[in-house]
Amino acid sequence: MASRLPTIPRLVFTVFEPLSLIAGWAGATLNPAWFVIEQTSTVPVSVDDNAKLVALQLGNTYGLVFLIATAVLYTTSEIKVVRNYLVACWLADISHVYVCYHVLGWARFVDVASWNSMTWGNVGATTMLFLTRTAYLLGLFGPDAPAPGQKKIQ
Repeated sequence: MASRLPTIPRLVFTVFEPLSLIAGWAGATLNPAWFVIEQTSTVPVSVDDNAKLVALQLGNTYGLVFLIATAVLYTTSEIKVVRNYLVACWLADISHVYVCYHVLGWARFVDVASWNSMTWGNVGATTMLFLTRTAYLLGLFGPDAPAPGQKKIQ
């Protein structure tokens, strides 16, 4: 259960990340044209129905990940399940940032001063989540709290 996580990862994974997933869902679902235009900080001539459909499907995926995250982090009592969920997210963080790099290209990817809010979310926030997951999985935040009724191993 998420309450067994050390404080910083618990706050990041149970508060910040779900809010960012809802923000991704809202942006893609409520205004798919804006969502598409903001992805690369360039203004396309128009956003066609194909691009809108992809944005809406991505919004649906954000919503699904939000539901899975809250289900896993707020209902399971097995820390192994939480860790495996976080490993899956860690792998997805890598591919998410790589796809952004691949599409933006090196120059735009490293030009942090020119990033818009979408790039900060896609690259900045995802990198922060990746680093937090890495630190947690390496044990840098300390041990998980023992399960209720379980004695702490010395």
